[in-house]
Amino acid sequence: MEDSAIAAPFKPSGPRFNGPRPNPQGGRPNPQNNRGAKKEEDGLRINEEITASQVRLVGENIEEQGVYPVSKAIKMADELGLDLVEISAKADPPVCKIMDYQKFLYQQKKKAKEMKSNSAKIVIKEIRFGPNTDEHDFQFKLKHAQEFLQEGSKVKASVFFKGRSILYSDQGEKLLLRFAVELEEYGRAEQMPKLEGKRMIMMISPLAKKK
Repeated sequence: MEDSAIAAPFKPSGPRFNGPRPNPQGGRPNPQNNRGAKKEEDGLRINEEITASQVRLVGENIEEQGVYPVSKAIKMADELGLDLVEISAKADPPVCKIMDYQKFLYQQKKKAKEMKSNSAKIVIKEIRFGPNTDEHDFQFKLKHAQEFLQEGSKVKASVFFKGRSILYSDQGEKLLLRFAVELEEYGRAEQMPKLEGKRMIMMISPLAKKK
């Protein structure tokens, strides 16, 4: 008697899709397919996620601002091809605006990216001294530091001690403190001179430009 072959149960090869299903009618995705989903990163509720029965509509695209049933407000947003966004959930009733929510999210992410990019562009220029730097060399380096600070760069001033000159670290400290005082109109020392190995370091940040 021959053994009959038993087909193995089908297992999908790819990952299971758990996101909201597209609405076959077009327009905004059907909220029924997204129940229980987490709110957007910014924590704002939109459209059918809004739980209040009434909302206060504000915005330039609303002819008559005021309190509306939430169903009416969502319908108004639909008619404009936009979203109803709850911008102040703690108000009574909650305050909402009709807007392009995806565009709003894009602009927020773009702004955050620009801020991160700007903060990453801080340039640090190093000015090096010896413990016995003469006056001419001091003034020469001071002028460069002024230019760096005016450009918006930070200045890392350091004194390097060779061999036994580390015994005279107090001279290096006095030099750096004088350097910071001379630059008061251009920048502010972030901390007192700090000895790290054979180098004494002090960081100077540019002053905020007056508007």
